[in-house]
Amino acid sequence: MSTHGDAAEDSTFVRTYTLTRGRTRPRHLLGLDTVLNAGPGRPGPGQAEECEEILALCREHRRSVTELAGRLGRPVTAVKILISDLLDAHALVVSVTDAYAASGTDADERPTTHLLAALSAGLKRKWPDAHAYPQAG
Repeated sequence: MSTHGDAAEDSTFVRTYTLTRGRTRPRHLLGLDTVLNAGPGRPGPGQAEECEEILALCREHRRSVTELAGRLGRPVTAVKILISDLLDAHALVVSVTDAYAASGTDADERPTTHLLAALSAGLKRKWPDAHAYPQAG
């Protein structure tokens, strides 16, 4: 026996599936608190309208992955997939300005995992065909 709630849930699932074109994982490592800025690029043709919404929100000011998912009313994983598409198009960039914002003598001076993930994403964008990076000897 199907109720209106079940039909709405099925509709949301189908919409999310088509929104991500069947993909279930983002190409980029994104934390819930990863902060994004609008970049110089543009989304490719055929991108979901949610991509334009993400860009509009990030043009206003920096936004976290969690905030974007909440404002769009979409599952975080689906939004991460769309963000990955926008990162590939250089329409979004990962903000790393807060990576060393901690101050004081007790501040941990090691890079954060988010800074390292942003660095890795930048290197992969710069050299997409490289399979391995040179190792320090």
